[in-house]
Amino acid sequence: MKIDGNTIRPGMVIEHHGKLWRAVKIAHTQPGKGGAYMQVELRNLEDGTKLNERFRAAESVERVRLDEKEYQYLFAEGDLHTLMDTETYDQITVNGVLFGDEAVFLQDGMAIMVMSHEERPISAEIPASVILEVVEADPVVKGQTAAASYKPALLENGIRVSVPPFVGVGDRIVVNTVERTYVERAKE
Repeated sequence: MKIDGNTIRPGMVIEHHGKLWRAVKIAHTQPGKGGAYMQVELRNLEDGTKLNERFRAAESVERVRLDEKEYQYLFAEGDLHTLMDTETYDQITVNGVLFGDEAVFLQDGMAIMVMSHEERPISAEIPASVILEVVEADPVVKGQTAAASYKPALLENGIRVSVPPFVGVGDRIVVNTVERTYVERAKE
C-alpha cells in the first residue's frame, strides 16, 4: 500500500531500496528555504543496520503489512531459538538476531509476538517487562534510605540495573525490558 512520505510514523514498516525497514524515530522539519520534510530514522529488519532518510510529502513509499502471531518461547541452542505456535503447537527455530539486544531477557514459557512477511519471520517482540531475581546487590548504607538513592544490582540474566536500597539478594523484581530499568518489587 502506497503512503505519502509525511505520514510515516514510528513502528511502521516500509519497503525502501528493496529492503524492509522499521521507522524508529521521526522528526518533522520545516526549513526556512524549501519545502517541509520528514526526517526518519529507519532500522533494517534483516540485519539491524540504521539509515536516516528524508521524505517529502510528494514522495510515496510502500507500507508493508506484517502478519503477527503469538508464540511461546521454549529454549535456545547457541544462537538459534525454538518457539512454539500457541494454537497449532508447531515449533519453529529462529535466529537470535530477531530479538536484538532484548535476547538476554528471554525466559522459558514467555509469550513472544513474531512478525512475518510472506511467511518469513523478520522481527520479534518480547513483553515490555519481566520478573527476574537479584543475585548480587550492594548492602544498604546507613542513612541512605532518607534520600531517593539507588544502588547497583546484578540480575540472574547478567544484566546490571539500579534498584532502591530495600531490594536485596534473592528478591524478585519487575524490570522494563526496553529501558533496562527497575519498575517494582514482584508480587508473590
